[in-house]
Amino acid sequence: MNAQDAPADAVSGDAANGEALFNQHCAACHKLDSKLIGPALGGVAERLQDEQGLGVDWLRKWIKNNEELRASGDEYANQVFEEYNEVVMLPFEQLSDQEIDDIIYFTSNPPAPKEEKKAAAPATSATDNSLPLGALLIGFAVLASLLVWILFRVNTLVNLTKQEGGALETEQAESFAETFEKYKNVAYAGMGLITLLVLYGAWQFMIGIGVDKGYQPEQPIYFSHKIHAGEQGIDCQYCHSSAKYGKVSGIPSTNVCMNCHYQIQEYTGDYIEEGKSAEFYTEEIQKIYASAGFDPSNLTYSGEEDPIEWVRIHNMPDFVYFNHAQHVVAGGEAIKSAKGVEQVCFACHGQVDEMDEVKMANDFTMGWCIECHRETKVDMENEYNKEYYAQLHEKLKKQYGSEAEITVDAIGGLECGKCHY
Repeated sequence: MNAQDAPADAVSGDAANGEALFNQHCAACHKLDSKLIGPALGGVAERLQDEQGLGVDWLRKWIKNNEELRASGDEYANQVFEEYNEVVMLPFEQLSDQEIDDIIYFTSNPPAPKEEKKAAAPATSATDNSLPLGALLIGFAVLASLLVWILFRVNTLVNLTKQEGGALETEQAESFAETFEKYKNVAYAGMGLITLLVLYGAWQFMIGIGVDKGYQPEQPIYFSHKIHAGEQGIDCQYCHSSAKYGKVSGIPSTNVCMNCHYQIQEYTGDYIEEGKSAEFYTEEIQKIYASAGFDPSNLTYSGEEDPIEWVRIHNMPDFVYFNHAQHVVAGGEAIKSAKGVEQVCFACHGQVDEMDEVKMANDFTMGWCIECHRETKVDMENEYNKEYYAQLHEKLKKQYGSEAEITVDAIGGLECGKCHY
């Protein structure tokens, strides 16, 4: 070791400043406790001194300009370069010796791990099918009571018949007829009520076919939209890029996940759903690696891929045409204004950035769509609308007045052929 090369225990610095500098310059490629793109940096100065006999001066040279150090013929610098797939580390010549010492001091004296924070589970609401189901139950209860009463009366008559030698006395028959005649209005009203309840329940059941509000299937990988879209603020269209340019929003491929998770190999965020843990989220990340055929220990791909079979949540019937691009591009601003949401996606899919697991947030019935078309104003300043509806806009201004607020139904939003073909 060079006599001027200071040992690791001689380094002093500001751990707080070192952590800030580490997060700014190093965290994209390094972790303290495990390999990432580069080696683990926890206690790196001590390891270098113990294993290679190299001190802090060597680390300063490597951090400031590792390419220059390798070009000088430094054996260990070239060894590290080859070990980590010849990935070139950026030079940090702008850092002073003291700032580098702060980083080194931080890697040797990391703060205690943060305690996991747990968030309360979101409240769940009852499904909209409770009323029809309750009506059916009441109807069947009344019907069952009526049937029991009739059976009881018939059984009584049969027993009396047996007691009288097999024939009903006229007096007894008249008694039954008189009883029925006395309460026939109540009986007819009860039967009518039961019929109405059964018909209402059947109607509600039929119009509810295909309406799956609240549908929340279990996915092959536990993907929390609250963490990605909420906590991390990732834009919806980063993953669902075709929503802006195509009919469907599309499901992102594993490669899209790997854009971030090539480096993010474990969960270190503050938000943790109730009943879950950081280890749970980290295990789910490993499922992405299994799908991509990625080995996080040496950052290589095996070429053996296993596509993730996501379960589709929103699926329009075959007889319905819905184009995402038309709503996102032409109607994006108008829809956000009408629904009071930050992103146009939230108008239909709910506050996805607050959902741990995505579920169907709305009915998606024809009536629901029509109501939206009737209340959403057409964005007359939208460049797409200006070009495509140029002549129609002039006609609408003459028809409704230049200051009139024109809603989507005025430009064909209620025409059957717009959605059914």
